[in-house]
Amino acid sequence: MKSYLTKDIRNVGIVGHGGTGKTQLVSSLLFTAGATPRWGKAAEGSTTTDWDEEEIARKLSIQTAIAHAEWPTTADPTSHAPGSKVKINFIDLPGYSTFITESKASLIAADAALITVDAHVGTQVTTEKVWDYCVEYDIPRAFVLTGMDRDLASFERSMESLEQVFGRNVVALQLPIGHERAFRGVIDLVAMKAHFYQPDSDGKVAIEEIPAALADDAKEAHEKLVEMVAEGDDALMEEFFNEGTLPLPDLFAGLRRAIVGEKIIPVLMTSALHNIGSVSLLSFIADVFPHPDEHSIVAYKEPTGKSEAMPRKFDDAQPLSVFIFKTLADPFAGRINYFKVMSGVLKNDATLMNYNRNVPERFQHTQIVQGKQLIEIPELHAGDIGAIAKLKETATGETLGDKPNPIFYKRAPIPEPSITFAIEPKTRADEDKIGVAIHKILEEDAALHFSRDPQTKEFLLSGSGQQHIEVVVAKLHKRYHVDLTLKPPKVAYRETIRARADAEGKHKKQSGGHGQFGVCRIKMEPAERGKGIEFVDDIFGGSIPKNWIPSVEKGIRDAAARGYLAGFPVVDFRVSLYDGKYHDVDSSDMAFKIAGSLAFKEAMKAAKPVLLEPIMHVEVFAPDQYSGDLMGDLSSRRGRIAGSDLRGHNVVIKAQVPFAEMLTYANDLISKTQGRATYTMEFSHYDYVPNELAEKVIANHKPHADQQADDEA
Repeated sequence: MKSYLTKDIRNVGIVGHGGTGKTQLVSSLLFTAGATPRWGKAAEGSTTTDWDEEEIARKLSIQTAIAHAEWPTTADPTSHAPGSKVKINFIDLPGYSTFITESKASLIAADAALITVDAHVGTQVTTEKVWDYCVEYDIPRAFVLTGMDRDLASFERSMESLEQVFGRNVVALQLPIGHERAFRGVIDLVAMKAHFYQPDSDGKVAIEEIPAALADDAKEAHEKLVEMVAEGDDALMEEFFNEGTLPLPDLFAGLRRAIVGEKIIPVLMTSALHNIGSVSLLSFIADVFPHPDEHSIVAYKEPTGKSEAMPRKFDDAQPLSVFIFKTLADPFAGRINYFKVMSGVLKNDATLMNYNRNVPERFQHTQIVQGKQLIEIPELHAGDIGAIAKLKETATGETLGDKPNPIFYKRAPIPEPSITFAIEPKTRADEDKIGVAIHKILEEDAALHFSRDPQTKEFLLSGSGQQHIEVVVAKLHKRYHVDLTLKPPKVAYRETIRARADAEGKHKKQSGGHGQFGVCRIKMEPAERGKGIEFVDDIFGGSIPKNWIPSVEKGIRDAAARGYLAGFPVVDFRVSLYDGKYHDVDSSDMAFKIAGSLAFKEAMKAAKPVLLEPIMHVEVFAPDQYSGDLMGDLSSRRGRIAGSDLRGHNVVIKAQVPFAEMLTYANDLISKTQGRATYTMEFSHYDYVPNELAEKVIANHKPHADQQADDEA
């Protein structure tokens, strides 16, 4: 493929609720455009953009996939005469809520979006989510009704659903020819022509006059479209009042301005499974959607994105800058970075400076992407999308370019993980390989977190949902031959005190030769939540020499880390060392460390120790019809409802819920809402565990803590 100039590039994100046919739509568009020799089917696992073996096995998109096609613009809308060709970069993005963070991360590279909507179901939860992403990134968008040939598919019902949620600016650009299984094409409401298709063919279209039976409906819909276009433009409004309509060239130009300006959200329709409507949709993308330079772009002087904004145009004449929006970890090719040329022209074999890390990177084989196939290309112009393999340091969200002109683009904001599992290697060999394998997976999945709990000593894998974690575990097995067992994570309880205490720790041991002697007296009192441990040296008169005071502190901190009630760390207290005794010969660091530990244990007896549990800030996004049940469920989990906000037909419920009550929430939420709700969860604070629950936790953990203490002794 040749290199395309900025004005001849269309970067289109394909987004929508899971199961609305995004991948099949891309496959049909690629086949119709002649970009692929075979018409891939999602059900058969043969599409261009679902090539990962996990995607094929599960029959759903898991990660970002890119493909491209060439398509001619319409030189004359009155005759549909073909003009020059443009390059369309399709960014096929996941739609299931578990993987929706992947969509948000990669949609940042698009300059427009097609939002797929099932013509049988209408607006769904993820439809609104991806709409919000488009608004956040300020990109034009269009709805595509998919599955128009299915039983119970309804254009009228789908339009009503879209208008209710997204407003009156949602306007049909097409009407269906035929209903359900009789769907055979669309009426173009701009040029007022009928587009007939032969099902299950190469997608070619026959443009004819509108059938008489549909003429009145088409005329009414055309007039509504003309009014909407004229409404947002003073010159067109005056022309409309004078003439009663708009001539086709003016209507077409005004419509394009309104769509690019996000004043009108058009609705088109297809049957991707039978390749009906593909030519009409490709022509819409080529003729109406903006090229990159029509999409606003902001850069910054600092990588945080908090410094003064610097406008930067998608322009070949600007200094070269490249933004990495996605990384793949291929077990054979190594790291593959997907990037967008933000300005300048990227030549093959160029050396660019990674501004975030201040290291040079060589783009030795610049490539474009067609599913899993990488095709080398000599140069890429501003606005185009490409890939590069085996960069040494560069990761997702980083900016590269000419060394003398550093600039930074903001990475996509990724929500925090909502679910955490403990992972356990099945064998010693798996344990040895887990670090390297997990690191490679983390490179391509910004929504995944990996850590080790310092208290429970468990390896923790956090993600967007149970299915997300299961997919990661499957990848680790298939790609890197690492086998893991998933377990619910242990709750990271803490212990603290609620009263003051005064105690003495005395360690005296005589066993021939030098003995051990150390005495310390301490005062303990509660501290503010989150303060940790504060140690105060109040020794006066040298009752304990200064060189042994750190030993007392270490003894206290070590004992606090081992816990008192049930083996959980004791936190949020202030301890003051105010007196003690020593012996010139028998005192030592070890003696005073043990004395500090004994003093801590003695003080805890009188300090009213209690158990703390982590409290999470939870936000649930669900259809409004479930709000009462979900609030009741959160309350039954000892949650405190902080409020709720209505957003269209959906509600956002905010609550503070103990982490111990959220371990099974992901699956319960799916069953209560038929998978239509999602939630986010992040740590908020620690709070007291109710007495009756605390007794159960202590009873379950005390024997293990005592055994561990004996082992350490």
